[in-house]
Amino acid sequence: MNIGYVVMLYIDKELSWLSFNERVLQEAKDKRNPLIERIRFLGIYSNNLDEFYRVRFADLKRHILIDEERKSSITPLYYLFKKIQKQVIKSDQNFNAIYNNLIIELARNQIFLIDEMQLSNTQQIWLRQFFKNKLRQHITPIIITTDTDLTKFLKDDHTYLVVEIIYKKNNFHALLKIPSDKLSRFIQIPDEPPYRRKLIIILDNILRYCLDDIFKSFYDYDLLNAYSMKITRDAKYNLASEIKSSLLELMSSSLKQRLTSEPVRLVYQYDMPISIVNLLCRKLSITSLDSVIPSGRYHNFKDFIKFPDIGKNKLINHYLPPIRHIGFNGFRNYFDAIRYNDILLYYPYYTFEHILELLQQASFDPNVLAIKINIYRVAKHSRIIDAMIHAAYNGKKVTVVVELQARFDEEANIYWSKRLTEAGVHVIFSTPGLKIHAKLFLISRLENNAVVLYGHIGTGNFNEKTARIYTDYSLLTSDIRITNEIHLVFNFIKNPYLPVTFQYLIVSPQNSRRELYKLIDNEIANAKKKLPASIVLKLNNLVDKGLINKLYTASSFGVKVNLLVRSMCSLIPNLPGISDNIRIISIVDRYLEHDRVYIFENKGNKKIFLSSADWMTRNIDYRIEVAVAILNPDIKKRISKILAIQLNDTVKARIIDKALSNSYVKCRNKIRSQLTVYNYIKNLEHVK
Repeated sequence: MNIGYVVMLYIDKELSWLSFNERVLQEAKDKRNPLIERIRFLGIYSNNLDEFYRVRFADLKRHILIDEERKSSITPLYYLFKKIQKQVIKSDQNFNAIYNNLIIELARNQIFLIDEMQLSNTQQIWLRQFFKNKLRQHITPIIITTDTDLTKFLKDDHTYLVVEIIYKKNNFHALLKIPSDKLSRFIQIPDEPPYRRKLIIILDNILRYCLDDIFKSFYDYDLLNAYSMKITRDAKYNLASEIKSSLLELMSSSLKQRLTSEPVRLVYQYDMPISIVNLLCRKLSITSLDSVIPSGRYHNFKDFIKFPDIGKNKLINHYLPPIRHIGFNGFRNYFDAIRYNDILLYYPYYTFEHILELLQQASFDPNVLAIKINIYRVAKHSRIIDAMIHAAYNGKKVTVVVELQARFDEEANIYWSKRLTEAGVHVIFSTPGLKIHAKLFLISRLENNAVVLYGHIGTGNFNEKTARIYTDYSLLTSDIRITNEIHLVFNFIKNPYLPVTFQYLIVSPQNSRRELYKLIDNEIANAKKKLPASIVLKLNNLVDKGLINKLYTASSFGVKVNLLVRSMCSLIPNLPGISDNIRIISIVDRYLEHDRVYIFENKGNKKIFLSSADWMTRNIDYRIEVAVAILNPDIKKRISKILAIQLNDTVKARIIDKALSNSYVKCRNKIRSQLTVYNYIKNLEHVK
């Protein structure tokens, strides 16, 4: 590899991430999608961007501040910061244009989002009554005074109205939180005769209309004006503050810290007076390294993910019922089925009920001795947690590894850990700084006076909700080559610094980098010998430079590399002499492509792995992740077939290139991979 090209070899991961979110915005614009689904993609885009600012933008800001401490010159990170600001503003303008077009299309379908200026007399009376009965109890104004510290109470998951109270020549300000955590953001109001329209008013506009009901009893005023705003806070926290404290105590403290962490973004209504914008910036300690963005009337568009199902059925996606796996049919229980043959599930095409049923059976099966499971993110009302509690009540030895460092799920996991402990479950926490991201459980069952192990290795979380919208694999097996090594992983979790050897699992941080390098080097060696050599990867993110360099080297020696990367991708394809043999696409569709698959040609005897790990430095070197070698020939064929369908998508696939153009793959044959995979699985399971 020519070292002179090194600075040109990688796309900044932050810019690549913004390009991914542009693909989400493309789905909102795509008229092939049902109208209400397009609106929901605006919510997904907005939610993604919020997380980008909480995590990636905030991290960049910290690094810039560190650089400023070390030297006074402007660093490359500062130029990246400016590029991000420019790209976000451009995307925001695109977002607003798409939103305005969607409002027009809703109206053509007799669905109207109305504001407080469009109400009839009857609707005004209805709205006043709604405010009095349903909304008023959730409204408590915060008066902004000289001593008010906004950083103490403003939450970054809410929109606020800044109310300007004008009386004679004086004015002062108050804040109203939009209580979207208490009520739906979208309130359907009665139509006027002939009652053909669906009328929706956003909660914000009800507050705008009823401002006088809030303030007239306490303040004299000539005029009330209201402008919307929101902030985004830095989500970073420090786990190393007190070595003697338990991790649970540290996480509880860090959650409190997050509530008052520094804002990194202020979004405000574009016609807000500059005097109020300046007031907010002062009160929030906004600096030149924070993002201050004028925008439309509504913020926290993530709520649009829950835009109501109204109007004709054609306005939402056609329901695809989850499929049951025939591998469980004809057996007395799930254990007999898994012992007979390995079972591969692929969500959301298969139902997640199979996992819930298996764990429920394990909770009361008299032959089950013990259950071990690790949880990263679970559903709000988790049946998996319930199964573990019931198993403990039934005398099983239950061990649950709880990841308290799962970003944005820490509070929920603290709650679950307490509930589990109270039920007699043995709860283990990860070592600070070493997240457990693997997706494992292991069930020990007494059969014919011997203990048989049943294992699960997956690519996604044990979460009933996300299993309906994320594509993820679950491998269920009683193959002792795999289950014995899952047992070793649980031992490794308890003692992560003791040596352990794996043959069929790739485990971070133990051996992932070494094994992945070895697999790529094997393809390079085969290419040098003119033998079949190829690598196919499906990932969420590809940003680790060591692995990218290995792929560049493989390409330069003639290894064919096909990549399907949903989100960040720092690798640049089609660089002469470096990545000529690398093709990258990304699919964004109705389901979030979340599974990770690695396929290495291996001279025709393909090595296939399912993994919890993306190719990011944190996943390879600083987390506990697990990839499993697929040993069952039929399952290998299924995974290969599904990935081949996805790589040949010509409807929702975009080309990843140096220009971050997000151009659609063009072909006369229209293959929408998610629908094709669904039909493929239906055929496998003989579903009509």
